[in-house]
Amino acid sequence: MARSPVLSTYRLQLRGPDGFRLTFADAEKLLDYLGALGITHLYLSPILTATRGSSHGYDVTDPTTVSAELGGIQGFRGLSAEARARGMGLIVDIVPNHVGVEVPAQNPWWWDVLRHGPASRYARFFDIDWELGAGRIVLPMLESEQDLAGLTRDGDTLVLGGLVLPIAPGTTSGSAAEMLERQHYRLVDWRSGACGYRRFLTINSLAALRQEDEQVFALTHREVARWFTEGLVDGVRIDHLDGLADPAGYLRRLRELIGPDAWIVVEKNLAADEALEPSLPVAGTTGYDALRLIGGVFIDPDGAPALTTLAAPSAVGPLPELRAAAASGLSNDMHRLLRCIRAAAGCDHARLAEALAAVLGRIGVYRCDYLTTEPALSDAMAQTATAAPELATPLAIISTAVAAGGEAAVRLQQLAVTVVAGAVEGRLFHRDARLVSLNEFGGDPLRFGCSTAEFHTALAGREHRWPHAMTTVSTHDTLRGEDVRARIGVLSQVPGRWADAVARWESRVPPPDAATGLFLWQNIFGVWPADGSVTGALRTRLHTYARKAVREAGRRSCWQNPDLAFEEAVGDWLDAVLDGSVAGEITELVARLQSHAQSDALGQKLLALTVPGVPDVYQGTECWDDSLTDPDNRRPVDFAARRAALVEARHPKMRIVRAGLQLRRDRPDTFLGGGYRPLLAAGPAADHVVAFQRGDDVAVAVTRWTVRLGETGWRDTEMALSGGQWTDRLTGRRWADAAPTAALFAELPVVLLERT
Repeated sequence: MARSPVLSTYRLQLRGPDGFRLTFADAEKLLDYLGALGITHLYLSPILTATRGSSHGYDVTDPTTVSAELGGIQGFRGLSAEARARGMGLIVDIVPNHVGVEVPAQNPWWWDVLRHGPASRYARFFDIDWELGAGRIVLPMLESEQDLAGLTRDGDTLVLGGLVLPIAPGTTSGSAAEMLERQHYRLVDWRSGACGYRRFLTINSLAALRQEDEQVFALTHREVARWFTEGLVDGVRIDHLDGLADPAGYLRRLRELIGPDAWIVVEKNLAADEALEPSLPVAGTTGYDALRLIGGVFIDPDGAPALTTLAAPSAVGPLPELRAAAASGLSNDMHRLLRCIRAAAGCDHARLAEALAAVLGRIGVYRCDYLTTEPALSDAMAQTATAAPELATPLAIISTAVAAGGEAAVRLQQLAVTVVAGAVEGRLFHRDARLVSLNEFGGDPLRFGCSTAEFHTALAGREHRWPHAMTTVSTHDTLRGEDVRARIGVLSQVPGRWADAVARWESRVPPPDAATGLFLWQNIFGVWPADGSVTGALRTRLHTYARKAVREAGRRSCWQNPDLAFEEAVGDWLDAVLDGSVAGEITELVARLQSHAQSDALGQKLLALTVPGVPDVYQGTECWDDSLTDPDNRRPVDFAARRAALVEARHPKMRIVRAGLQLRRDRPDTFLGGGYRPLLAAGPAADHVVAFQRGDDVAVAVTRWTVRLGETGWRDTEMALSGGQWTDRLTGRRWADAAPTAALFAELPVVLLERT
């Protein structure tokens, strides 16, 4: 069966917090709504068997089976058949980098390795550091070493509270403690930093797989291959590509396995000036790079000085220092890499660890072994040598080991991923309080938005090189939902008003820490209800978010050693904000800026639907969404309300999403390869317009910086349209030649024009 072109996707979270689960049968019931909305492909979160009760599905425990909790392979076939009958297709998120090991008994491969050690047929499947544990796997699963006093035997297993582990054959004599000493694993405190296997970043419950091994690849992709053989799916999203030993090699094998026509997009965090390796056999990334551009063009650069001054107490210092600190904190992974370097170079140095941390601190990209990023490593070496000439000898040892290729080179790249993620998406994004809407995957808080010149240049390049890459403004990983970011972004237009408000509020409700307070104020403002009604659910969500934020920031608390007293003080401060007189002022400010926030939210949504690429609508974001980071952004969606909004056709965001998606479906050639051409407005308010043309039959224009626009007005600004008559899909109004922007945007802050 020929696959239909992927024109748009709708991301559906099949698992969520508090045991929420959406089965394949449930998803089938949404297809009529999604089809009416204009979606061509349903995009599913991971569907393989995961830890029972998983809230996300990325903790796969059996990569060879479709989850029975979701409906199994038969349920999946039914969903696919129903989608096909409606002219729609399926995209599935797959997780090649790791599997879930939090509950060992639920992962048969991991269980077998724990039981039989190096002799297990699955031992080669995992990246295990046997040397660390002197031939045993170090398992960081204890709350404290004292927990071992409660160890008991139950048949052929050892039990410690809720933890159940296998007993190796022939080791059942003696007490439980004596038996433990004879196992192929050793239990340690999870806070110790010791871990006997490579993980997903620093998450102990997710053990990495060795996809570079052909047997591992074949077995973990057997079920995926069947989906394509049976014609059940049209494409896949690859989770955490850069964690693999050989990302490019993996993608080549995957492409050969699932065919030349399958749509493949990869989760990859590109630095602001980093290009995706053009030789990769994929359609592109999952869209973090586009997210930065789409959100950034609404940020008013005039707000940078005042917000920078206000955020001074939260200054984070140079990024290299932040990354170096993150590297030094990864003692287990660092020690393993250092052993590889010493072995490859055949020598050692007393300052080798210091030099390695310094180099990692200067690598500003996830990986520097793609052709496009190879200079990053040599630049990092050169910068380190310049800054610290005394490290010349250990730097030479590192470069010698890496130049030889092999394990040292691979582990350096994999560790760089963890370092950059921990330093940037972890610490920087939860510390920098200048404008937190910039602190997002694919973003760079040190770059205050983007100009229209950068926007158009980047998107024209995207149309040329990656026209079928995914475009998004919200995902299951984004740190704030798109509408929350849009509202916070408006603060760039009113920096003085915001600074005055924060000063007043802090004089009455001083936060326990200045930097933490500055960071949280913007997030509180971003999700504050317009009517000022703070529900118990919102209170709980904000408390959960604040605790996660202060731990990720690592300034006053952290995950390994949380400062519970400080976290309690933050919680008390948060309650004082929610319940005190400050709450009324926040409501007043939100009400004053709400129309501007919604204008930007509508503008960025229309851009996401129409710029080069394949737009993904994250579940529920066709209407207003106030999500913060996960698990908040994986909450169940009220689809009944959205069905009603689609029928009523009055909700402005729903109108825009439906119009954009249906136009893409009506004019596929325009959006799949029709070109991209910037359009310029003329007149005194021209800077308030971002516009472009797709092909010769679609034009898009959105307004921005509406606070200042409300003060000055459009005056005689105009938008020039190429010859012929144009009809706005949103309002039905018609235009020709030059359209006055005051009339063009009279009903909505955006227009979606098609040549008629």
